[in-house]
Amino acid sequence: MSHHDLAHRALRYPAEQFRHYSCLYHGVGLCDEAPYIYFPESWQVWGYDGVIEPGMVLCVESYVGQTDGGPGVKIEEQVLITQTGHEVLTRYPFEDRLSV
Repeated sequence: MSHHDLAHRALRYPAEQFRHYSCLYHGVGLCDEAPYIYFPESWQVWGYDGVIEPGMVLCVESYVGQTDGGPGVKIEEQVLITQTGHEVLTRYPFEDRLSV
């Protein structure tokens, strides 16, 4: 799958209600490493295409906060891309009360 296709198929929240992180996916490292896969609305300015291949590890960024302020939630999952899909590498448990 290409970076472009991955970005444009991602789950989206209404922009008028929610803020988000600066990217959807990025590589593993001390900072947001390559590949840096942007949101569709940033694609024309910052996006670059590439291919997601087996053996790559991607960080899946999930930050959601309301545009009018208040608390937000940021969760990052690391996934290994495999021949048949992906394998979640993150083993940190979530709070049951947050999954409602």
